[in-house]
Amino acid sequence: MPLGLKRYQHEGDEHFITFSCYGRDPYFGAPASKDIFIDSLEQTRRRYHLLVFGYVVMPEHVHLLLSEPEDREIPLSRALQALKLSVAKRLTQRPFWQTRYYDFNVFTHNKRVEKLKYMHRNPVTRGLAERPEDWLWSSYRHYLLDESDIVEITRLR
Repeated sequence: MPLGLKRYQHEGDEHFITFSCYGRDPYFGAPASKDIFIDSLEQTRRRYHLLVFGYVVMPEHVHLLLSEPEDREIPLSRALQALKLSVAKRLTQRPFWQTRYYDFNVFTHNKRVEKLKYMHRNPVTRGLAERPEDWLWSSYRHYLLDESDIVEITRLR
């Protein structure tokens, strides 16, 4: 871990995670690459027994709202490393990811809702979609329309 960077894991909190493609290049510009990320997210969710409350895949970065792994011996950072490695192996750009990620501990209902709204509105804010439900690579349609998703979504409590 870089000097001075402190992560608060094993707290039982949810985490708002952001990580970016290398150089913030739009490696997720094509629908197929976004689909690969979503598939890898579901595989990681199953393997590490994570709860995924929300996600959005943008052209050059990803936002996630998720739990820590069920097994308290496994740090969230290991699950995220596995996710990033899975995506990088399936796509061709090298290097694929920036080395760090942003991790914000979320421990109140209001902050959970705020982060979920932020991520779901991100495609609209960026001009990629007119409405959040028009962006197919997020958990928004699960919340709005109760649609099933490749990623098993745990609704906010």
